[in-house]
Amino acid sequence: QVQLVESGGRLVQAGGSLRLSCAASGLSFSDLAMGWSRQAPGKEVEFVAGIAWTGDVTRYTDSVKGRFTISRDNAKNTVFLQMNSLKPEDTAVYYCAASSYGIGVPKKISDFSSWGQGTQVTVSS
Repeated sequence: QVQLVESGGRLVQAGGSLRLSCAASGLSFSDLAMGWSRQAPGKEVEFVAGIAWTGDVTRYTDSVKGRFTISRDNAKNTVFLQMNSLKPEDTAVYYCAASSYGIGVPKKISDFSSWGQGTQVTVSS
């Protein structure tokens, strides 16, 4: 079992930037594909980004391509989500997630096996 703890969420104005962090413990972090998902008020959980254990292959949902960047530091057991040009529609609880299913890069919610508690991101217009 892997434990995931997110941080970095806060209130930010539209057009601003945030960097979310997720610290992992438990299983061998470098064996895990990782990712981020989000849940906006009244909506279902949505896949945002995924990254392979090597860090060199990533995937994004279309609405964040060119604005968000996922990365990882295997030496520090941490995954990041750099969010630029934020929009009010990015407002959501952001969840860090891990995949122990042996897949290359997560691309959907069902690819993840473990979840963090979430961090709130609010983008004001």
